[in-house]
Amino acid sequence: MNTTPRLARSFPFWLLLVGSLASLGYGSWLTLDKLTVMTNTLNDGTATGVEVYVGQAWSVFAAAFVGAGLVGLVAALALTVAKSFAARQVEVVEAIDWTDEEYAVDDTSTATETVAAEKPATDEAEAAEEPVAETAAEETDERAAESTTR
Repeated sequence: MNTTPRLARSFPFWLLLVGSLASLGYGSWLTLDKLTVMTNTLNDGTATGVEVYVGQAWSVFAAAFVGAGLVGLVAALALTVAKSFAARQVEVVEAIDWTDEEYAVDDTSTATETVAAEKPATDEAEAAEEPVAETAAEETDERAAESTTR
């Protein structure tokens, strides 16, 4: 039995994938927002030092989120590829050795049972005298005992 869950049911895998996408999305939004503000204020001529210099720092900070998101997506992709190449564990079932005496079928006991079952009793008294064997082994033991006493 395979003890590792499938990748589609793995909570850490989904956490990595969703976290990477969230980081990538937040970093992209933050980068575009700060660069848009910086570009608009520089073009209008109303830019201050805070918008220009702090905007650059925010853009670098946002780029770190974008990079972390990309690294996470690459890791999720690599994990998916590695899991697809991993061999599945197959449960090995031992083959039964039918030549073993433990599993051998006693053909003589089944043949005598069918002959005894097909032979009709001619007389009720005769049928009452014969003991009925519960199993094939008891019937074989009774016949062996009869043959030694004769």
